[in-house]
Amino acid sequence: MARIAGVNIPTQKRVEIGLRYIHGIGATKARDICRKVGIAQNRRVHDLTDSEVIQIREAIDRDYVVEGDLRREVAMNIKRLMDLGCYRGLRHRKGLPVRGQRTHTNARTRKGPAKAIAGKRKVTK
Repeated sequence: MARIAGVNIPTQKRVEIGLRYIHGIGATKARDICRKVGIAQNRRVHDLTDSEVIQIREAIDRDYVVEGDLRREVAMNIKRLMDLGCYRGLRHRKGLPVRGQRTHTNARTRKGPAKAIAGKRKVTK
């Protein structure tokens, strides 16, 4: 099992797919890393030599912000917005959608399960 950036990469998957298990690496970055290191697209993780794993690890450490550092950076950006008191920060603080989505209906992912309103009855016709 290859361990890169603190994440165990699945051994049966292709290298390009396995790298996506690292937070901060998607399809494009995984393809770029494989191209830089010189690994063929159809290679599997269990076929990699130790030197290739080390090359991948070094390429990620040198060129990309991943895992804990990335999570910390994103959290600090959100905290900065909240401390500033700007509109986006207020939306984060209230747990509402940040990017202009409607909240009259939908937005259940951000707002959580619907809460019953006391005294409100359904109208029957």
